[in-house]
Amino acid sequence: MNPLHCLVTGTDTGIGKTFVCAGIVRALRARGRNAVAMKPIASGCSWQQGHCDNEDLAALSAAQQHALAPADLNCYAFEPAIAPHQAARLAGVQVQLAPIQAAFARVRQAHQDVLIEGVGGFAVPLSDTLMLADLAHALAVPVLLVVGVRLGCINHALLSAAAIRAAGLPLLGWVANRVDPAMAEPDASIDAIAMRIAAPLWADLPFAAQNDDFERLIDAAIGSPTKDAGQNCAGT
Repeated sequence: MNPLHCLVTGTDTGIGKTFVCAGIVRALRARGRNAVAMKPIASGCSWQQGHCDNEDLAALSAAQQHALAPADLNCYAFEPAIAPHQAARLAGVQVQLAPIQAAFARVRQAHQDVLIEGVGGFAVPLSDTLMLADLAHALAVPVLLVVGVRLGCINHALLSAAAIRAAGLPLLGWVANRVDPAMAEPDASIDAIAMRIAAPLWADLPFAAQNDDFERLIDAAIGSPTKDAGQNCAGT
């Protein structure tokens, strides 16, 4: 079975990257696959007895049954919930790729499937010299795009896809995550994106998606349990 390794990014912040990562990990583990997710850079942390208390990190850790050591789950944690390059500057830290590469190498050696959750949207600076795209290149992984289905999502999705490709990265697929249940005509927006994004739609997730929805996502992404589990996966 081929491994699934990918960077999970989004059309914006607050559109459900962690929710989708955790759901995919749970569904893969339910299939008997040794799946985990990392979030190398996290903003919006409080410190409890020397440990970072962050909702995203807690959600990913719970989804994978706390399989990763804290240092591998997360390499850089910053207190203010702001852009990571500025959070790092305020903390007197410069984000470096080497610690994240080392953590990823350890994790992928021990686990079959490794999702790496980004921070914010795709075109996010990590430092004065690094962008999120540089992290994807350093880890040599394709990109999965989570589209928050709300007003403006067509523009955000197509611009994000264009930026991913302009950075020379493969777009593995995209997930429509219906984050706004009151949005008018969401189906039309999803159809408009699907016609233009030139990447497979892994799943159209309803608001507050459940485990069954992620099971169907996995079927679309890597095949049903009766098939070769890696046949549709462009992982590394």
